[in-house]
Amino acid sequence: MTTTPIVAAVDGSRESILAVEWAAREARLRGAPLRIVSATEMLPRMSPPPHAVDFETVADAVRKNRDQQLAAATEVAAAMAPGLPIETVPLDGPPALVVADSATGALMLVTGSRGADAFSAMALGSVSRYAALNASCPVVVVREETMATHRQIVVGIRRPDDCADALGFAFEEAALRNAALLAVHAWQSPRAAYPAHPEARSHAAQTQAAEELQKLLEAWQQKYPSVSTRQDVMHGHPGRVLAGLSARADLVVIGRHAHRMVPGPARIVHTVLSHAHGPVATVPSA
Repeated sequence: MTTTPIVAAVDGSRESILAVEWAAREARLRGAPLRIVSATEMLPRMSPPPHAVDFETVADAVRKNRDQQLAAATEVAAAMAPGLPIETVPLDGPPALVVADSATGALMLVTGSRGADAFSAMALGSVSRYAALNASCPVVVVREETMATHRQIVVGIRRPDDCADALGFAFEEAALRNAALLAVHAWQSPRAAYPAHPEARSHAAQTQAAEELQKLLEAWQQKYPSVSTRQDVMHGHPGRVLAGLSARADLVVIGRHAHRMVPGPARIVHTVLSHAHGPVATVPSA
């Protein structure tokens, strides 16, 4: 049992309720409390004039809606995981920023893949994308296709020497779920750079990557001996490869560098988030 919470963000959309359900199951697996947050951003004209206390303002209605969303999400989480410690935290401010900041120090932040159309909570889709690239803790973006159980965790490995946090997160998830782990390294190189022998170069790169990945997995299996692992090294667009594999995975895990995502890795994350068939976790590295 840990006192460090899992944080779930809600905005009243069906996608955010699915995120709460996923977060509640995850909290139960980890023996962690659940914190549910919802954010509102008030424009200056929505704030009441000084000493206006006798009537309900737009801001009052927006906050009331937010509180109702938190109450409804709490009922869903309690039904999903009876006895789970749950707290709710209303947030004020730009949703993407305050939701990401609310999970500082948390085990993870869980969001839906798309947000509600209502102005009151803004679009959680933009919140999830911002958090997935910038939050200081792992972020899980939950999609609607979450009910099937595949007993497989997929983790994308971009560089074997810079994947410890993502791989550790993936192994822990596999152990918690009694699932197998598939480590995938995919790359895409311009064929024009190797016009004479592109096939030979690809084969040599694939062999080297497979050897490095095998050594890496053997080291991690000493810590997680119960997790069955296998690897796949291939030539292809990493984002599309991982998005395709998500159709038969309980979770796809991708590493990232918080606050300094360079264009290449950021595009991979965006591709997976946009096209995945199930939940995706982005895990920050130190």
